[in-house]
Amino acid sequence: MIYATVKLTIKDADMFSAYAERAGEALKKYGGAPVAQSRSPMVIEGSAEAPTRAVVLTFPDKESALGWINDPEFAEVHALRAGSGQSEIILLA
Repeated sequence: MIYATVKLTIKDADMFSAYAERAGEALKKYGGAPVAQSRSPMVIEGSAEAPTRAVVLTFPDKESALGWINDPEFAEVHALRAGSGQSEIILLA
């Protein structure tokens, strides 16, 4: 099992809603799932600004996580996330 952290600062709520409606399908295809999420994350060390949302995802393995982010079938879904604001995804490989 492998994890990824997702930090989102949402600027366009409608676009993010469109992303959220389809995000589960993309995750499911690769065995991914959210294991923790927050709509009010808090920075407790450092000077970075807290995102508006934070999520921890799990995948069966590194290849599944990379398949999820790189699958051309879901490029439009990932573009919705990216277009909704600022996002950062870190794979804990």
